[in-house]
Amino acid sequence: MDNSRTLFEMVGAEAVFTEQPDLRQYLTGLETSFGYILTDKNATVFYTDSRYFEGAKKALAGKDIEVKLYEGSLEKILKGYKEIAIPLAKTYHTDFEKLAGFGIKIVDSGKAFDEIMAVKHGYEIENIRLACNAADNAFVSLLPRIKEGMSENDVAAELEYLMRKNGASGTSFSTIVAFEKNSSVPHHETGSDKLKFGDIVLIDFGCRVNGYCSDCTRTFLFGDDKKHGNFKTAYSHVLKAHMLVKERLVAGDSGKIADGYARDYLKANGLDKFFTHALGHGIGINVHEKPVLSPRSEDILLNNMVFSDEPGVYFAGEFGIRIEDTVMLSGGKVVSLTDSDKNLIIL
Repeated sequence: MDNSRTLFEMVGAEAVFTEQPDLRQYLTGLETSFGYILTDKNATVFYTDSRYFEGAKKALAGKDIEVKLYEGSLEKILKGYKEIAIPLAKTYHTDFEKLAGFGIKIVDSGKAFDEIMAVKHGYEIENIRLACNAADNAFVSLLPRIKEGMSENDVAAELEYLMRKNGASGTSFSTIVAFEKNSSVPHHETGSDKLKFGDIVLIDFGCRVNGYCSDCTRTFLFGDDKKHGNFKTAYSHVLKAHMLVKERLVAGDSGKIADGYARDYLKANGLDKFFTHALGHGIGINVHEKPVLSPRSEDILLNNMVFSDEPGVYFAGEFGIRIEDTVMLSGGKVVSLTDSDKNLIIL
């Protein structure tokens, strides 16, 4: 699938110029730290330096992307164009000024990127599925390795090792491990706190395979000290909210409707004010992309979109619960791509 050609036709500008690493990867399938992609009515050219030139030539042989060695002059590459499209929201002001200084009209390609990247091709779904399998298998392997006295960092390191052992090239984001009251901070910074019997454990994790991400959160108990009745009740409600999204969401729903399936249930049980973030976000090359599933989102959810289903509740200074799967729409319904056990685990 020639994503660069599809993008060019969607944008409608004289040429599309792309330099951001994630967008470059989307267009070429290659993870590189430097390069420019230029698409016009005639061709797509990937300009890169000597570090990537040979590998890119080999990887893109037979595809509709020509590889050229960058010779140090953007002005030379863009000479003759009166208009180019760039992703404005992802472009530094200094870079914008440089391009505008060439006397070229600048238009936005960002919305087109959002739209084309939101609906996944088959090969993208397969890579995300592999990343989800790696995350699931790693988490299952992690559980018997968790021991009292381990730090949050220890658990995170063990999980990241296991994800790599299961085929991942790295993490989707910095792994979050939160013990007991630390779990009340949705994006807690994993630290040195030590695990004790009876602690709540929240782990938010994901990994990359072939450049594509997975995203998953599990919350469980390290032993049952019989002091977590409120936690167990809240957990059952968050799990129900999570499952209602999977049961009710259909293609054609908006992000707002999707969020409401979980939020309305939590509200009926007096928990909505503790649900302090959106239900979900798109997942692909980036772990956060379109569509957005939130109380205000008008994004329409379509077949082959991949996104998170992650309701949560957070009681400041006490505990938090989040249950998250990477899911997709297929045949009009939700299919879960991460699917390790979501019933309350007590180690």
